[in-house]
Order: sequence, then structure tokens, then C-alpha cells
Amino acid sequence: MSGVEQREDEPGVLGRLARAWSDGWALIRSHGPSQVQFWFIALALGSAAGIAAIGFRAGIEWLQATLYGTDDVAMLHSFAASLPWYWLLCLPVAGGLVVGLLLDRFTEDARVRSVAEVIEGAALREGRVERKRGLISALASMITLSTGGSTGREGPVVHLASVLATYVSSWIRADGITGRDLLGCAVAAAVSASFNAPIAGALFALEVVLRHFAVHAFAPIAIASVAGTVLGRLVWGDVTEFTLPDKNALAFYVELPAFLLLGLLCGLVAVVLMRSIFWADDVANRVQARIALPRWLRPAATGLILGVIAIFFPHIIGVGYETTSAALQGNIAFDLAVIFVVVKVAAVAVTMAGRMGGGIFSPSLMIGALTGLAFGTVATAIAPDFSGEGTLYALAGMGAVAAAVLGAPISTTLIVFELTGDWQTGLAVMVAVSLSSALASRLVQRSFFLTQLARRGVHLAAGPQAWLLGTIRVETVMRATGAPRAAPEEACREMIAEGVFVQSGATLEQAMPLFETVQRPFVPVVRFGPGDETPELWGALFQVDGLRAVNRALTRLAAEEHS
Repeated sequence: MSGVEQREDEPGVLGRLARAWSDGWALIRSHGPSQVQFWFIALALGSAAGIAAIGFRAGIEWLQATLYGTDDVAMLHSFAASLPWYWLLCLPVAGGLVVGLLLDRFTEDARVRSVAEVIEGAALREGRVERKRGLISALASMITLSTGGSTGREGPVVHLASVLATYVSSWIRADGITGRDLLGCAVAAAVSASFNAPIAGALFALEVVLRHFAVHAFAPIAIASVAGTVLGRLVWGDVTEFTLPDKNALAFYVELPAFLLLGLLCGLVAVVLMRSIFWADDVANRVQARIALPRWLRPAATGLILGVIAIFFPHIIGVGYETTSAALQGNIAFDLAVIFVVVKVAAVAVTMAGRMGGGIFSPSLMIGALTGLAFGTVATAIAPDFSGEGTLYALAGMGAVAAAVLGAPISTTLIVFELTGDWQTGLAVMVAVSLSSALASRLVQRSFFLTQLARRGVHLAAGPQAWLLGTIRVETVMRATGAPRAAPEEACREMIAEGVFVQSGATLEQAMPLFETVQRPFVPVVRFGPGDETPELWGALFQVDGLRAVNRALTRLAAEEHS
């Protein structure tokens, strides 16, 4: 033996590595990751989210191939048209029944979680989303998309990736800024892996989920997005989702006004799509309450409606990429394109109102491509000497409707380019996208997701000044009884006797409006014990303390968004 003998109590190489890992992990958990450490975490999280997105897509394709009996799910619509009518009718019903049982058993409201909940998590929950319900939602959406549901896969994929980010944030005890950045990393990687769109994936996370373009968030999100793209390309290959005709260019700049009109039309179509979904949801709620339909049967009843539609229009099944590709190739006649738009809007509204799950992005691509093709057929017929290819209108329409629905003109424009590989016709797409987004944002709360949240009482569209109050609990701001400069107990008890108080679990959103009516500088804070009917005085909330807390929160948020 050469050299100095190793003492028995001295750790070996593996022991030193394990100790270094343990010390490093403890440092991250206690003090948060450094910038370089965070980049490695972003890389690992991006890889995990990419794998989850790939697995989700592969699961849908395997289930579709198994249930519909086809080897080529890319041509599912054409194949489904040859199946017996009873199979097209029964399959969505069976899928809806399974989805209903899952949601009834594992969620308190029988709803599928999607992008809206991710946006809410970024704004109000320090970058966290529901984990158990998120996993169940992903499974329910996979079943929906595999059995005839007429939605997309991006919503479930985004939420599934956010669940992974939430686990990581909990493990490292991430603060709000770090948790939101991790959420953005996971979302970017999932979108990139699912659609082979690294640039759009990163911008989608910033524009739609985080809703800011802070420099500190861009590097880790870009790293995660690239990781997701690489994994996606290793599995699916470096190919675009759609193939366009060889000749697809503007004939002359005089054609641009037609794309302005197309943008306005697509904005209206997007609004019709969104409002149809909300109207159908309201109708379904009233019908369910009137006939006392168990909530676990609601998706099955929805599946029955979808099955009837699919017998005559099998193109509504799933994400609809076959029909979208046909529209981009110009292989659908004008009258069929119009009919398909109407039927697809109805099918998407029915699916979502039936609580079956899925996303809105892929249906909006299909509806937009069909709308653009129909418009282009008319436009090129009116002025053939000044018109390019009619399929260019399908491309621009695809981006315009999707951008208006998502409220994301930048990332949607880029994802259309990356999905098609056509960067030469950007001018037409940008013109249509800008007009459709501007029009639709005036008629809804900026986007489909923000309008969804507003219908649930979560108002994020107006900016942080509208929702920050809901993130601050009264108990963290109040002055406890007996504390220095506390409110007089006698005055507090008089107010409690008059019914003027707030409970300890309330937020400033609930408490601050009281100051407009009580005309006092403070409001008592009470708590109720188990079974107690008489409130116990716990402290008082001073108006000035509430305003200071809001000001500090706004300052922190501004620092995060501009760092």
C-alpha cells in the first residue's frame, strides 16, 4: 500500500460527495439558490417538464390509436368517418363517464385545472398550483382528448408542468419571485416540447403566465425552453407541426388592407368562441340544477352530444390538426370551411361546458385557419390581380384567432411561425394578429383565461392594484390587543356590538372597503373558536397599516417586474 493509510472514520469519495450534496441542498433550502444554481435547477425542471409534455402527447396518441383502431392518428378524422356510427357515439360517452367519476372523486368542484389556474398561481399563490388536483386534471384531459373531446392539449400540459414546478418550489422553499420563475421555466419547457417552438414557449411563459418580461426571469426560462425543445425533437424529430404550400407570399403591399379586415373578422370570431363557451357553461349549470343531474354524469351527458355531432362531423374529434393542415393547404371549400367553423365552435363550447377538460389553443388554431381560408377565398376572388395565395389568409387567420383568445399577440405570432416554418409572410400575420387582439381585448377581459378567472371573482386583468389586496391577510397587518399603539379595547368592543368587524382569516380586499363606511381609523379583528358564536377580540386593523402593506407589495412587484 502506497501513501498514507486512510483512517477508518474518514469518509471516502462517495461520502464526501454525499456530504457536499447534502450541504448544498441545505444551503439552497435555507437561503435560496444562487443565480448559477438556479440555472441548473431550471435546466433540470425544463427537462422534467419536457418529458411530462412528451409523455402526455404520447399517451393521447396511444389511447386514440387503441380506441379508434388506427395506426395513423394524424389522419384520425378521415379514419373516424369510416367507423360505425355507434362507436363514434358511445366512445365520448364512456370517456365522459370516466372523467366525471375521476373529477367527482378527487376534486371538490368537479372542474379540470388548466392555464387559468396557472396564471392565478403565478399572481396570487407565489408560483404554486394545486398538485393532486392538477395530476387528476391531466389524466382527465388525456381521456377527454382520446375519446372524442373537442379541445386541445396545451392547457393540460401547461398545468401539468406547473405541478412539477410547485413540487420543486416546495422542496427548496422558494419565495414568491423564485416560485414564479420556476413556474415560468416549467411552462416554457412544456410548450416548447409539445409544439417544437422554443422561442414561443419562452415568450408564452413571460407574456401569458408571468405577465411581465423581467430580465432576471428570461435566462432560466430560455434555458428550460431549450431543454424542452431538445427533448421534443429527440422524440418527434425536428419537423414543423404543419406544412404549407411552396408559394405563399404577398402579391403586393396593396393586399395588406385585406389582412386588416381579416384581423377584425378574426377578433369577432374569437369573441364568439369565448362567449359561446361561457354561455354554454351557464346553460349547463342551469340545466344541471333544474334536473338535479349528478355532477359525475355531466361529462357523460356532454359526451353524448359530442358523439351525435361526431357522427356527421368527425373532424371535431380531438385537437383537429388534420383539418387545420387541410385548411393551410387550401384543400377545403368555402362552404365547408364556414360550416366547420360553426360546428367546431359549438363542439368546443359543449366540451368545456361539460367539464371534460382540455385546452383552447389548438381549437383556436383550427377555427382561425378555417376562418382565414374562407375569407381568403372571397378576397382573392374579388381582386385576383392583386392577391397572393389564398392559403396565406389561412395562416394569418390561424394566428389572429389564437392571439385574441390567448391575449398573447407576441408569443402567438411566433408560435405560428414555428409551427409552420414560414417566416416570409410575417407582415400579413402581424397585421391580422394586432387588429384581432386589439378588438377582442375590448370585448372580453383581455383574454379567455383572464375572463375565466373574472367569472370566478378573481380579477387580474385590471393589474396588480386590483388583486394585490386579496393576497394580504388581515392578521399579518393588524395590531394585536395589548401591543404598542393598539386600538382602544372599549372602542373595539362597541364596534363589535354594532356588527362592525373583520375575521382574522379575511384579506385586505374584504377589509379595506369598511373604512369608507365606518369613518374610523381602525376596524376590530375577531376570531371565532370551535362552536363559538361570540367573537373574540384579537386586534385591530388600522387603515394606514393596510395602505402601507399594499404600498410595500406594489413596490416589491414593481422591483420584480423591472429587475
